[in-house]
Amino acid sequence: MDDLVIRPFQAADEAGIAALWGEVFPNPSPWNMPAADIRRKKAVQPELFFVSVQNKRIIGTAMGGYDGHRGWVYYLGVHPDFRRSGVGSMLMRAVEEGRIAIGCSKLNLQVRASNVDVVNFYKQLGYSTEEHVSMGKRLV
Repeated sequence: MDDLVIRPFQAADEAGIAALWGEVFPNPSPWNMPAADIRRKKAVQPELFFVSVQNKRIIGTAMGGYDGHRGWVYYLGVHPDFRRSGVGSMLMRAVEEGRIAIGCSKLNLQVRASNVDVVNFYKQLGYSTEEHVSMGKRLV
């Protein structure tokens, strides 16, 4: 893919990311609105927020976090026109390398069990299903 770059988030990326997420993650929950999630990530570990750009167009994202114990991946998304071209794998490598660089030894992610294509994508990258119960509590 000519002119493809994986790089950290820049402030000028915000509108392009919001547009991409609107297409890749339609109908977000009220607590997962792009502008708010981007604002929060800019405030906490912004260096773990990656974008994939081709010809000045944002075609993919991956957001990560690290709490000192485990790393997490969020918002891995690739524009439908660029899926199965290696962009998602390159973004995941950037996320993994970014976590290794800060001493993270384990990376976690959550996928809806019904999203078989995405589950298979991660399995091809070496991720496996772990026997855990995922729990959460909405605080706001």
